[in-house]
Amino acid sequence: MRTLALLTLGALALMTPAATRAAVQTPSRAQIPAALTAPRVTTADPVADPAATVVEGHARFTLLTPRLVRMEWSADGHFENRASLVFIQRRLAVPPHTVRRAGSWLTVQTDDLTLRYRRGSGRFRPGNLDVRLRVDGRDVVWRPSESDSANLKGTTRTLDGAKGPVPLEPGLLSRAGWTVLDDSQRPLFDQSAWPWVVARPAGERQDFYFFGYGHDYKGGLADFIKVAGRVPMPPRFAFGAWWSRYWAYTDQEFTDLVRQFDRFDVPLDVLVMDMDWHNTFELRWENAPKDQAGQAKGWTGYSWNSAYFPDPEGFLDWTARQGLRTPLNLHPAGGIQPWETHYPEMARDMGIDPATKRYVPFRPTDKRFAEAYFKDIIAPLERQGVDFWWLDWQQWDTTTVAGLNPTWWINYLFFTHMQAEGKARPLIFHRWGGLGNHRFQIGFSGDAFSTWDALAFEPYFTATAANVGFGYWSHDIGGHLNGEVSPELYTRWIQFGIFSPILRTHTTKNPAAERRIWAYPTEYFRVMRQAFMLRYAMIPYIYTAARHAYDTGVALVHPLYYDWPADSAAYDFADEYGFGPDMIVRPITAPMSPDTLLAHQRLWLPPGDWYEWFTGTRLHGPAVVTRAFALDEVPVYVRAGAIVPMATTALRSDAQPKDLLALTVFPGDSGDTRVYQDAGDDLGYQRGKSAWTPVSQRRDADGTVHLHIGPTTGDFEGLPAGRGYVIQMVGSWPPRRVLWNGAEIRYAGGEQGADAAAQQLAIATPAGGPDAEPVPRAPGWSYDGNAASIVIHVPEADIRTASTLDVELPVGRNDSLLDGVPSTLSRLEGAIHILEGLWPADWPPDSLVALQQTGHRITLQPEIAAVELEALRAGLQHVLDRLDTLHGDTTAIRRALAHLGR
Repeated sequence: MRTLALLTLGALALMTPAATRAAVQTPSRAQIPAALTAPRVTTADPVADPAATVVEGHARFTLLTPRLVRMEWSADGHFENRASLVFIQRRLAVPPHTVRRAGSWLTVQTDDLTLRYRRGSGRFRPGNLDVRLRVDGRDVVWRPSESDSANLKGTTRTLDGAKGPVPLEPGLLSRAGWTVLDDSQRPLFDQSAWPWVVARPAGERQDFYFFGYGHDYKGGLADFIKVAGRVPMPPRFAFGAWWSRYWAYTDQEFTDLVRQFDRFDVPLDVLVMDMDWHNTFELRWENAPKDQAGQAKGWTGYSWNSAYFPDPEGFLDWTARQGLRTPLNLHPAGGIQPWETHYPEMARDMGIDPATKRYVPFRPTDKRFAEAYFKDIIAPLERQGVDFWWLDWQQWDTTTVAGLNPTWWINYLFFTHMQAEGKARPLIFHRWGGLGNHRFQIGFSGDAFSTWDALAFEPYFTATAANVGFGYWSHDIGGHLNGEVSPELYTRWIQFGIFSPILRTHTTKNPAAERRIWAYPTEYFRVMRQAFMLRYAMIPYIYTAARHAYDTGVALVHPLYYDWPADSAAYDFADEYGFGPDMIVRPITAPMSPDTLLAHQRLWLPPGDWYEWFTGTRLHGPAVVTRAFALDEVPVYVRAGAIVPMATTALRSDAQPKDLLALTVFPGDSGDTRVYQDAGDDLGYQRGKSAWTPVSQRRDADGTVHLHIGPTTGDFEGLPAGRGYVIQMVGSWPPRRVLWNGAEIRYAGGEQGADAAAQQLAIATPAGGPDAEPVPRAPGWSYDGNAASIVIHVPEADIRTASTLDVELPVGRNDSLLDGVPSTLSRLEGAIHILEGLWPADWPPDSLVALQQTGHRITLQPEIAAVELEALRAGLQHVLDRLDTLHGDTTAIRRALAHLGR
């Protein structure tokens, strides 16, 4: 199988084991007080500017943006100014508007909407209220009770038991060009220091929010986060790999598991501990005894199982020293039972005599209970070193407050608790509770089946959740139910996980359900490990997209119709999605052909030029194409001219050096990006403590590429003054000359130069601790013939000063010869492996081996690239022409050569 360099990532993810084992600093633990006062949570201002409101009798209209209006009617004439669970910010800039009362009609007009209400006509209904807007050049009129049959959907609470598609709730976006959210029955927040839920006042009332964005879907999301709150950035480590499995691990087994990750050079950032960390009383699901709450005894728990964790604090200290974050799973519905370690404190705080052994019911809407719960039960575990919580709520769906979903409320309690206790950047892991939960990341999608159909639904499900601002779904990679998965299915699920918001493997308590990638056959392990390395290399790109989501409401994974709303194919090909600003992904969700060992995928390419990243093929849209992909290939299309910020790979995301940035530059006439950085795990980004580095490229007709970097603006603690760069130009010829700020960068040599570049791209601190000498970073360029890519290492530069890279390419080159080179050479290698399997009856002819060595020869002598690639094209055609004359097992040879197909 190919090395990761053949994925056109060059040396970005090639590294020696020693280079990946750099020690990382122990994550800081929040200093949690022994007793917590009630959290003080700052909410946004829910009271609109009076200049934005228009009152007409028992109706009030609040102009929030030119395309968003709140419409209230109240039988008693009293209007609601408190925040609801979803709408927390109404104090916005007053949009320009006019108000006219003529005859029996009130007309309110903004630049985008015209609202009419029949004065004194009472409750909103068809005939007394309408809103007019323009959608794609045509007039559209909305009236109350009008159904939204064109709604583009949102998400749902869970994929529990899903074997394929499940129904989704309505979302914020619609092809109709408008959406109305009915907030009439949704509970409110009071104005206490820890804002608490209260029911809507009694009485007949209506409270609607009309979004009239046309097909500017991004604008609609921008309006939503203005009034409903931004999507907070997860900590940077959350974009690394998560290990999770429902299994009764001991501390020694967890320790051994982490060491296996390190031994096999598989990165890891989050070590999830499922429910068996606490006392389960040897829970058996068949005829399980009940606790006082009527739940299965041991389902809920807050006290360590000493048989598995004799020294939990010591174990959590060890995980912290390994650079890992550790969440614990909670099923809280059983309340606090008398066997819990801190039951006596909790019982006394709730007015229960501990001697009675009467349990404390779980009452999340009781503020007294919540304050005692976090003080007595949760905080002691956090002081031991628990980093965050997996809220696995699976019980009832109502509370004592009308309209309040317990999932929503529990998410709110834990997230605001983390704010109050001093956690730098709050993070919880939870099920979807409904609109407004976008403010509490990250989502746990539940227990889907381990089937191809379940995997096939998840790309659409993940992208469509962006329509309610919920951009951080975490799926059980590999599925949860059904036991064993085939190596091919697990590999394809991993590849989807790489291009999804959160990469977290998981499964149920089934010995046949293996999730350690190194436990699979070698050919699959290599592909999956390469995928993990790619994920870590892409963290700067993903993290920049997370900041973009915070600023705009557009999620990392989002539907294609955000960018191409007028193209019907953007809606029809719903399994494709945007991944950040410059990539389109269509994961493989069906098995390969047994005859060709290729998976065929029909997909849509939007207008413009696109680079098929894993094959090195340039394509032009708009077009519907059918493409073929080997096991180690994923349909990822990068916008022509894109510049993708990347990192050197490491076993922990914290170990990636801040003073070295990799840039992968794709073919195209021009392109630009901005690379985002901040401290990674604090709230400084909300106060301007962050940095941006602009990068752009321009290509001249004579074959010169000009790459412009910086200067960096902004600042935060830990931002280095200087930074080195590694630039990879994919799909490119070897250069004639390379200049960095006017000074020539020399050729670093053939195979040795490529190896040196790979070493320089590994993390700068070798095994030996943070005081060890860094790996030297010598300037130079090399060429990877297998990837058709230039890799350039340049000297460190002042980040506050702009730098320029000029790469002079050959004149009169035939760029079509580069098309698909990485994939062709890799598939040749695969074909050779197939033929080698026929030995001693047959084996690959030398002519085929010589063709596969084309990239290696070019790496050794870049100046022969054109001659070699001409010979590769001719040689492949010659082999295919002679297919019928080849000796030996023709069926097997045909299968091997079919593997070269597109």
